[in-house]
Amino acid sequence: MKTVVIAGASGFIGTHFRSRLAGAGWRVRTVGRSGDAVWGDTSAITGLLEGADLLVNLAGKSVSCRYTPANTAEIIRSRMETTAELGRAVAACNRPPRDWFNASTGTIYRDARDRAQNEDDGELGSGFSVDVARGWEETFAAADTPQTRKIPLRITIAMGPGGGVMQPFNNLARLGLGGRMGDGQQKYSWIHVEDLFRAVVFLHEHRQITGPVNIAAPEVVTNKELMAAVRAANRVPFGLPTPAWLLKIGAVVIRTETELVLKSRWVSSGKLQDAGFTWQYPDLARALADISGRNAAGTSVPRASARRHA
Repeated sequence: MKTVVIAGASGFIGTHFRSRLAGAGWRVRTVGRSGDAVWGDTSAITGLLEGADLLVNLAGKSVSCRYTPANTAEIIRSRMETTAELGRAVAACNRPPRDWFNASTGTIYRDARDRAQNEDDGELGSGFSVDVARGWEETFAAADTPQTRKIPLRITIAMGPGGGVMQPFNNLARLGLGGRMGDGQQKYSWIHVEDLFRAVVFLHEHRQITGPVNIAAPEVVTNKELMAAVRAANRVPFGLPTPAWLLKIGAVVIRTETELVLKSRWVSSGKLQDAGFTWQYPDLARALADISGRNAAGTSVPRASARRHA
């Protein structure tokens, strides 16, 4: 039986991983504010990691919030400190985990409307979210763990039944603000949580893959196409277009930042595609049909035009 240690197992992604890995026959151990080991008890975390096959770190405060001083400080702390502590724990192991996959974000790339950003030639951006992502990956890289393969997972917007950062979009649609945002042409890369789980298992099984890995569905849509699909999934017949200034007012209502919807995120999963990974939810219509609990064949969700960005 294989053993996986999940840090940050209480969140939306972590809960899904915990359930799916246990169902697949893995021995699942957790690190968090509660669990098999808790943050601050590095020796207990080391004991938990001893001889494990895989460590997956998903710990970190959600960025779907207002960037107040308190929230920004917690966004940074919850990523850097937990990653650094895991690094110390792995380094102290006599039999360290074979693999350590640490969450990062596709937001590390620049605002891109001209081409997809892949692992080989993607250009890093600037701003608070990018600075957080850079610091997160730098802390991960600094861990002295030569026996463990380390992969930063540059995860795009994750969605799935019961949670994920689709909620702000759903809220806007229900408020009648579900039209295009800004000019509506900003790109939106995303991943269904089940494909995120499957990608992690795939990476564990494919030892030849190294370095940062982008996690995104092969279809990218524009914000205009996304919001049409969100309205259909919520059975909202119309939505007012929201210029950037009006969106800022709406963002206060739903307590999130406008960057979530105005930045163009166009991310390509080049390494996964080249290694032969297949997506269960390659297009937005199928993903939203699953999330809404309706049969994909009978859903009224419009199928967004496919743009393969290998």
